[in-house]
Amino acid sequence: MKYARTLVLAAMTGITILSTGCAVVRGQETAGSYVDDAAITTAVKAKMVDDKTVAASSISVETLNGTVQLSGFAKSSAEKAQAEYIARGVKNVRAVRNDIVVRP
Repeated sequence: MKYARTLVLAAMTGITILSTGCAVVRGQETAGSYVDDAAITTAVKAKMVDDKTVAASSISVETLNGTVQLSGFAKSSAEKAQAEYIARGVKNVRAVRNDIVVRP
């Protein structure tokens, strides 16, 4: 089941990249940078899906020039910290901005 979710996320990223024609967006310098950022985003989301302590559907992940921004909602500060830990552990991540809000 966890592999199916990972494959779905990877397929969605691939479709996004193909449909945009690897367009350079949001101030990125090259199409390669865009592809790298998309791969980082996919890897972070896949690891969150595999981690049962993080509600991956409640957390958004965006990557720009290797900086991952996390946003959304967590049930606890432990979940927020775990999401950041996961993001920091992904290859090629330069920095993480954790803007997740803990809901009471």
